[in-house]
Amino acid sequence: MTTPSRALIVIDAQQEYFDGLLPIQYPDRETSVAHIRAAMDAAERAGVPVVLVQHELPSGAPVFAAGSATARNHPAVAAHEDKAAQRVRKQFSSVFARTGLADWLHDQGVDTITLVGYMTNNCVLASAAEAEPLGFAVEVLSDATGAIGLANAAGRAPARQVHETLMTLLQSNWAAVADTAAWTAALHSGEPLAKSDLVTSAAQGRTTG
Repeated sequence: MTTPSRALIVIDAQQEYFDGLLPIQYPDRETSVAHIRAAMDAAERAGVPVVLVQHELPSGAPVFAAGSATARNHPAVAAHEDKAAQRVRKQFSSVFARTGLADWLHDQGVDTITLVGYMTNNCVLASAAEAEPLGFAVEVLSDATGAIGLANAAGRAPARQVHETLMTLLQSNWAAVADTAAWTAALHSGEPLAKSDLVTSAAQGRTTG
């Protein structure tokens, strides 16, 4: 069993998701950001590089406007800014889109990325999906991420349903999903997290209806 060479990617843990127009609804946002901080602490103790990503749009944008209060990192994350191995600004959902992050990770010898932050239903999902062709294994921490409820012409889904469904989807193909405590234990042991696959998940899904 090969020991993963990890990097912890903290995605958009910004005030927009606390005081702005996109407040995280599930899991509880104060609980999830506490888990994000715990993951950063564990990574730093283990010598795992921490990458802080912030979404930034032009001044005057309704969300994540450059220079705005809600574009800032949550204080629990901002406390780690000076210790981050890399800081990234992005304009698209994926952390890899036009950021150069993939090249930096490859240069560091990273083969496994651990995703925490917001939102499950947007940037976490997009980043996990794009990581596959870039050659990275992906881990997602279910209690250090979060979703919002959604409603539009296609339907309606409360935040808990969105989050739990996407964690199941990620575990079925794109990522190993675990909570922060299990990931911290894997970090100490040097082991990869357990991951399912699409065929197994489909077979189990048929038996549960």
